[in-house]
Amino acid sequence: MTDTKDSNGNILADGDSVMVIKDLKVKGTSVTVKRGTVVKNIRLTGDPALIECNAEKVKGLVLRTEFLKKA
Repeated sequence: MTDTKDSNGNILADGDSVMVIKDLKVKGTSVTVKRGTVVKNIRLTGDPALIECNAEKVKGLVLRTEFLKKA
């Protein structure tokens, strides 16, 4: 299995905190996750390009690692 890495190439692990580096619209809602938002306690998925997290008002959010950096 390949390592899950953030936009800078740092390896991510379950429970890490990450920061969003670009404003992201959340599909199916009117919520936008703003740049600079810190997301705590991430969970890795089977896909190294995706992580699961709970951010702001959205639970069970799946984010692409290319828009994140380790906090």
